[in-house]
Amino acid sequence: MPRYDFRCPTCDETFEVSRPMAESDAPVTCSRGHEGAKRQLAVFAATGVASAPVASGGCCGGGCCS
Repeated sequence: MPRYDFRCPTCDETFEVSRPMAESDAPVTCSRGHEGAKRQLAVFAATGVASAPVASGGCCGGGCCS
């Protein structure tokens, strides 16, 4: 289930809520009971290098499927 970031405009609390995508914009109350928390844009960064394994031998890499 997706997690959404919210921020309360009254107390500035930032928190996450797990809910179905169909309810992503439904009203949310912060832990202090303030209504009207706004969904925030979640930003993340991924770093690193990905590499695919090299196939050698076997049917997929050895040419036996021709």
